[in-house]
Amino acid sequence: MPKSRYRAAQFGGSADEVETAFYEALHNADLEQLMACWADEDEIVCVHPGGPRLVGAAAIRQAFEQMFGAGAIHATPERLRRVEALGAAVHNVLERVDQHTAEGVRRAWVVATNVYLKTAHGWRLVAHHASPGRSEVAEVTQHAHLLH
Repeated sequence: MPKSRYRAAQFGGSADEVETAFYEALHNADLEQLMACWADEDEIVCVHPGGPRLVGAAAIRQAFEQMFGAGAIHATPERLRRVEALGAAVHNVLERVDQHTAEGVRRAWVVATNVYLKTAHGWRLVAHHASPGRSEVAEVTQHAHLLH
């Protein structure tokens, strides 16, 4: 069994486990673990902040391989909003991205949506869409008022 398949089997019990493995892979610049998080589908999609739509495993792998060439990506998901139903899970997170520079740590925020499907191999990522955030955490929440 290939190493990446073995790893995928280890964290496929829930969408939360796959998400943890995805961000762990970013922190460790581990391309094999990162790719093991993705579904084996032709139409998987990834969009990085300001980047093009990457469709398919080969395009996604190439983009992350280039990114990891500059080192690990220190993105930490915060403020998870989750919707799960019928074998699909949508997670929206605010990613805290820390860049280590000569001047110290620079922090940026990214708004990301991760979509997971329950496949024959367990939960897998089918879409990751990240948009540039602001320098500070911004979130607008308005609760609906129930009329009875």
